[in-house]
Amino acid sequence: MPVIKYPRIRDPLFYEWDRKAQKCGLRHTVYAVNGDQYTGEWLDNLKHGKGTQIWKSTGAIYSGDWKFGKRDGYGSYSVPDPVTKEYRKVYTGWWENNRRGGRGAFFYPNGERYEGEWSNGLRSGWGKMCYKDGSIFEGEWLMDQPNGQGVLQLPNGNRYEGGWKDGKKHGPGKYFYSDKGQLLEGVWVADIPKCGALVDFGRDDAPAATEFPLPEIGLHNPAGVLGEARAMFDDSHN
Repeated sequence: MPVIKYPRIRDPLFYEWDRKAQKCGLRHTVYAVNGDQYTGEWLDNLKHGKGTQIWKSTGAIYSGDWKFGKRDGYGSYSVPDPVTKEYRKVYTGWWENNRRGGRGAFFYPNGERYEGEWSNGLRSGWGKMCYKDGSIFEGEWLMDQPNGQGVLQLPNGNRYEGGWKDGKKHGPGKYFYSDKGQLLEGVWVADIPKCGALVDFGRDDAPAATEFPLPEIGLHNPAGVLGEARAMFDDSHN
């Protein structure tokens, strides 16, 4: 009986070509149509793992963790200086879903610096901001603005401790005039003190103390008055 040989069934060639074209594992530099380049790990044709991306249009570089095509994990982002062409670090820290998320440090072009928590690319949580004029704010942030409790330290030694809202002093707080040796304790609304008590505080060691000390407050219970003011403030904002 004759032996019949059937042709071996093979997948079409384009299946094999497509399989070879899929990027998975460690790869050398891959260039995009727009000139961007990526060197690193892949998974299912997506950047995944450790890798470095260079954007041709801006020259910016990201080096760090990737997850399914997005920056996710720990990484550093730098841009070239327009004059010197040397790279300047912009952000180093944690990323979530292609945005700054978690703890990280951001370096501004004017020399200012923020170190703290981020959410959806914005300063949110606890953080410390060092401003160009020498001021330092440390406290709570929300949607890129001081919100909650925080301390602002000024270059001349004065400082404010208390509540903040939308980047402004808001709520019960204390303002220490270290240069004059005085303390203002009261309630602020949109950066303006609405009520409070001003007393001498460390006046003997103040570099620019007033000529005469402040007279004592003519109230039997100034702390109680401030407490009532705080209570009225809280009631009006509930």
